[in-house]
Amino acid sequence: MKIKNILMSLALLTIVTGCSTRIVDLTVASTKNMDLASNGLVTAGRVTGADTVPIIFNVPIGRIDMKEAIDNAIEKDSCGVGLADVVVSHEFFAFIFGYVEYNVEGNLIIDSGVNGCSKYADPNYVKPAPIVD
Repeated sequence: MKIKNILMSLALLTIVTGCSTRIVDLTVASTKNMDLASNGLVTAGRVTGADTVPIIFNVPIGRIDMKEAIDNAIEKDSCGVGLADVVVSHEFFAFIFGYVEYNVEGNLIIDSGVNGCSKYADPNYVKPAPIVD
């Protein structure tokens, strides 16, 4: 009876477990054209982005892309051009059905020199609260 309970417990644990792995920490990351010599670069709140693909019958339906995850984080603000202090992680869960994804988190870099983004250059401008999903 004890062995049966142990096996049932192990099977249940296998069903409900997933894995998240930190892949890399980066100082700056961007998939957009960014003028590093610009005097208008400022950081805003912390943002996150992800690219997720479903798994059906243990087969991924598509391919995850780190570029898409970074783009999703940068595009949280229309003035965003990059990310600072970036953490990239890989996460998955699969038991018949599940998902696999890249998660990206970082401080949004905004170029206040871009048209419509000059409000970020004002020292009295209150930075928006972090945009975290």
